[in-house]
Amino acid sequence: MTMSPDSMIDQVIEVSRQAGRIIMKYFEEGTSTKIKADGSPVTAADQDAEKIIIPILRDLTPSIPIVAEESAATGNLPRTDANTFWLVDPLDGTKEFINRRTDFTVNIALIKVGLPVLGVVLTPYDGLLWAGSETLGAFVEDAGGNREVISTRKPNTEKLTVVASRSHRSPELEDYIAALNVGKAISRGSSLKFCLLASGQADIYPRLGPTMEWDTAAGHAVLLAAGGRLTNFDGTPFEYGKPEYRNGWFIAYGH
Repeated sequence: MTMSPDSMIDQVIEVSRQAGRIIMKYFEEGTSTKIKADGSPVTAADQDAEKIIIPILRDLTPSIPIVAEESAATGNLPRTDANTFWLVDPLDGTKEFINRRTDFTVNIALIKVGLPVLGVVLTPYDGLLWAGSETLGAFVEDAGGNREVISTRKPNTEKLTVVASRSHRSPELEDYIAALNVGKAISRGSSLKFCLLASGQADIYPRLGPTMEWDTAAGHAVLLAAGGRLTNFDGTPFEYGKPEYRNGWFIAYGH
């Protein structure tokens, strides 16, 4: 790999913003919804955003495979034996998008030897973007391109701020949260939960349910760059390149 993650971050930000503009066009004008084989919804916004992202990443890094959600849904999965690959979710939070809520994101991450070393998360609705890499640190960028460094905070263990999924709740999740010293609970959609941790607005994000690697990689990269961490539910390291790119339960921490 000739280019470093830091040298690519601006191009990845630009392509995520291009995809975001396509998504917002559909958000404003409406789009049809289909149900994929796994039962999850997909819209033309998901598909057209992915069609923008993949060719640009391919031009940027011709030798790095790209694992993207909608391509994967059609059985188009590249080999990732080389340990370096892109993970792309062109529209994370499709249910939020369909229900006319604004917690949907564009997620792009670069994986190297099982860990996300670069990540970009964009909320197309307001143009806010979170980005980070292993050496650059993490920052938030507004719609005008102004950047501000972000970092996690040290939690008050007596009054934790917990962030959890809005669309995917389970009895196990409710039981886990009930056992914590919770001062405040926030429900958000898509990968924005990682961004709240990364920017010091929340302390812990437990996920006791199924996710795919493209759902988590970009937010995980931003969280790592901001000083946080993500582990499997049993505390073991959370890594990428798993069979079928399927995640187990996990807990993300701001500290």
